[in-house]
Amino acid sequence: MRRTRWIVLSGCFLAYLFDALEIVLLSMALPTIRKDMGLSATQGGLLATATLIGIGVSSVLGGYVADNFGRKKALIASLVTFGVFTAAIAVVPNYEMFLLLRFLAGIGLGAVWSVVSAYVVETWPEKSRGRAAAFVISAFPAGGAMAATISGQFLPDWRLMFLVAGAAVALPVLVVLIFFTESARWAAHKADNTGDVVSVRDVLGSSLRRRTLLGTLMAALALFGYWGATTWLPTYLTTERDLPSSSVAVFMTILNLGMFAGYNGFGFLADHIGRHRTIILTLLGVSLTLPVYAVTTHQSTLLWLGPLFGVFTAFFGLFGSYLGELFPTRARATGAGFCFNVGRGVSALAPFALAGLATTIGFSGGLLVCAGFFALAALVAMMLPRTGATTDSVVSERITDPRDGAPTTV
Repeated sequence: MRRTRWIVLSGCFLAYLFDALEIVLLSMALPTIRKDMGLSATQGGLLATATLIGIGVSSVLGGYVADNFGRKKALIASLVTFGVFTAAIAVVPNYEMFLLLRFLAGIGLGAVWSVVSAYVVETWPEKSRGRAAAFVISAFPAGGAMAATISGQFLPDWRLMFLVAGAAVALPVLVVLIFFTESARWAAHKADNTGDVVSVRDVLGSSLRRRTLLGTLMAALALFGYWGATTWLPTYLTTERDLPSSSVAVFMTILNLGMFAGYNGFGFLADHIGRHRTIILTLLGVSLTLPVYAVTTHQSTLLWLGPLFGVFTAFFGLFGSYLGELFPTRARATGAGFCFNVGRGVSALAPFALAGLATTIGFSGGLLVCAGFFALAALVAMMLPRTGATTDSVVSERITDPRDGAPTTV
């Protein structure tokens, strides 16, 4: 069991690393893509929006596959999906096809989060689950730093960059195929409930409804602020703070290193004071540091404020363990994936909205608006319950089956 935990931890980290890489590469390449294809800021924002809409769709598809057919199959399917459609960008003929490919890649990208979060919650003990999940999700800023480095090597040839990045997803696919076993907890539950089909109705039509809706609202607000800010940060630094492209890559690398440190540092803290309290702390922290970053004009100060802002984005890494603990094994991937990925789907409007705001109040003003969304997310988080062990390991929870209205034990 101990060996399985470490295989799951390292393999899920690698899978989410490539997930993050594919998402962040678009932000890094966006200025060059806009120039080459003659796109407006609004059209550029829609490329990120299409990706996030696909991620929102994955909240239903990814959770359904993982809870009904297994975590391993779902992870492989999601990796292959976004790898293929990312590589296909290399030959994209026009803007409309670009939008479609980003949407299809988004379906695979969103499903990865649902599966790796469920895998970690089901293989690691409660006392170290927070730091384990945070470590896996800290692959996102690590992937962001990698994206900044790769973009510096490939750009302005963004077509070749996406081809190589998409083809490289073969690495995590092989790792999962060869070394992963199915989640023992999921397999045991499935063996005892043959023929039981899990769907979104199970987390919306029962006593889980309140936590599902609040969890979704918290994620939507936090991720709206997150994607609104991070999608346009390279453009903000280039256009309003006059940084050359080479310096922007350095700034983004350092910011992502701050994120990596924050994810893991707050992961340890979460195992001592609780996932719930730590999420509230990080949301409040980022709502206070982002405005300072937005109004700063001195380039050296921006360089050092970036990691501070990045540290407090650790809520992103804590959502995996916390949302997973809100739901029983039977519907864990569906419930947690619904909250997080519907939240990401709603946040699809953020890059588009910030592009619109930039025409009137500038990107710095848009970042201030994003800070307000983080503060609202903290308020919603305060209404959610604290968690300890997973929902179904504490007590049998009576849930009304939405298909026939009969109470069922999970």
